[in-house]
Amino acid sequence: MNARKLLVLGLLIVLGLAFYLGMNAYRDQTQADQEARVGVENSRLVRMHTPIIGPQDATVTIVEFFDPACETCRAFYPIVKEIMAQHQGRVRLALRYAPFHQGSDQVIKLLEAARRQGLYAPVLEALLAAQPAWANHAAPNLELAFKAAEDAGLDMSRARQDMESPEIRALLEQDIEDLTVLQVNKTPTFFVNGHGLPSFGPEQLARLVADEVERASP
Repeated sequence: MNARKLLVLGLLIVLGLAFYLGMNAYRDQTQADQEARVGVENSRLVRMHTPIIGPQDATVTIVEFFDPACETCRAFYPIVKEIMAQHQGRVRLALRYAPFHQGSDQVIKLLEAARRQGLYAPVLEALLAAQPAWANHAAPNLELAFKAAEDAGLDMSRARQDMESPEIRALLEQDIEDLTVLQVNKTPTFFVNGHGLPSFGPEQLARLVADEVERASP
C-alpha cells in the first residue's frame, strides 16, 4: 500500500474515532441534561416547608397540588386517607398549594397559621367539612372559613397575625412558582414518588400508589 493510501486510511480512522467519541459525549451530555431536568422537577415537588401528613420516613410520597376551595380536592381527601390506611406506615401525603379560586390564598395562609399552632390536620378537616358554606367561587365567605377553624380550636387572634408574616407569604409564592414550572393547571393534581397519574381518577391513584409500595418493598 503506497503512502497516499496509508494517509487516506489513517485520516478515515481518525475521523471515525472522532465521530464515535463525539456521539458518546453527546449521548452522555443528553442523558445528564435529562437527569438534571428530572432532578429539578423532583426538587419542586416537595419543599422543606411542605406540610406532610403521615410518616416522615414513608417510602412512598403522594404529592397533591391542592386548593382548599376545590370541591374535587374535598372529595379526594377521604380517598387519599383510605389509600394511606391500606399501606399503613408506608405512604405519606405532601400538600402543595394551588390557589386557583378566589379567596383560596387567604385560606391557605390560615392553614399555615394553624400549622404554627400544631393544629394543621384538624383545621384542614374542619375547613373541608365546612367548604360548601364558605367556598363560593364567585364570592367566598372567608369569615365562615375562619369560624370553622376557630371551632377546631385555632386561636384566631394569633392566627390572623401569623397569616400576614413574610414567611407564610414566601411559602405560598414558592408553591405558586413550582406549580407554574411543573405546568399544574388544575386541582387536585397528584404525583406518586415523582410519577404523574396515567389518567385521572381514584382507581388510578390507588393503583399507582400500590405499584410504588411494591417497588419500594425490600
